[in-house]
Amino acid sequence: MSQIRIDELSGPLTLTLAPSPCPVPSPATPSSPALSPTRHLRPALSLAPLLLIGAWAAVDWRAMHDGTARLASADPWWLLAGLVFTCLCWVSASVTRQGAIPERLPPGPLLASQFAAGAANHVLPAGIGAHAVTLRFLQGRGISLARATASLALYSLVRPIAKLVLILAFLLAFPGTLQIGQVIPDRRTLLLAGAGLLVALTATAVLVTVVRRVRRPLLEFLRTALTDARILHTRPSRVLALWGGAAAFPLFQAGVLASVGASLGMPLPWPHVVFAYLAASAVGGAVPAPGGIGPVDAALVIALVVFGAPMTLATASVIGFRVLTVWLPLLPGAIVLSALVRRKVL
Repeated sequence: MSQIRIDELSGPLTLTLAPSPCPVPSPATPSSPALSPTRHLRPALSLAPLLLIGAWAAVDWRAMHDGTARLASADPWWLLAGLVFTCLCWVSASVTRQGAIPERLPPGPLLASQFAAGAANHVLPAGIGAHAVTLRFLQGRGISLARATASLALYSLVRPIAKLVLILAFLLAFPGTLQIGQVIPDRRTLLLAGAGLLVALTATAVLVTVVRRVRRPLLEFLRTALTDARILHTRPSRVLALWGGAAAFPLFQAGVLASVGASLGMPLPWPHVVFAYLAASAVGGAVPAPGGIGPVDAALVIALVVFGAPMTLATASVIGFRVLTVWLPLLPGAIVLSALVRRKVL
């Protein structure tokens, strides 16, 4: 190979860069809408609540029919008061959800999500439906999965504690008028409940100890939950929203039951009805039924009869209570849930 000396070159050295041919981009093949796997997913999700509600109505149509027929002869003004208490339940749930997370949530969409969560809560057991809707709402607001899950855990922990505090407050306020001896479960039931709780805690501890893949996410979740709980309890507004909303929810629910009982002429004072609801919901709520329907209803009827209500009026009051809190808002709640899914709020 011959070498060229630089000093032999006469004149300035110029470098000319030849333009490289630009690659012609190949036309992207447009994805066929008919072949897209997610095209029909969101419409299907938006219609799923309505289909589930329709199936449930077909199964439990007799209770809805009997309750509506009984309410037709009730005092409409007391029923209107029960409807107001029902609406306040969604407000208190929204306030509690806001108190369980440090970030500021928009009030309107939060209230709409809780109204929709009420419909989902009556389809899946143990509050899974309401928690799933709220989890999707929080993630849609840009909140991480760990913090959203910690918020749900704090919400689920505060509500039974607030209800227990209310029960103790009623026992202290009315020590001689509340007949709690027949409402409290017997020793065998308490032993079975305690054994079940002990088995669940032991199984969780063994799972965390043996399975390492579960240990790290659980520890991170506990760290996030404890940090958020500490931050929330340093802010008075969040403390008031969290604990005040959690205490107001069962009182509003009991107000619905007392209003329906008053509309039907049930001869019980309101403190008895409120305490009967608190005790019955605490006992029957331990059974993972959708919305507590079934176990809570039976416990409510028994508690009202124990306090002196006739069986027919107690049954009618519980059915009317379910009509106002479940069946009446069920279809609108499912429609709102579908709308939130279509608008990608959830």
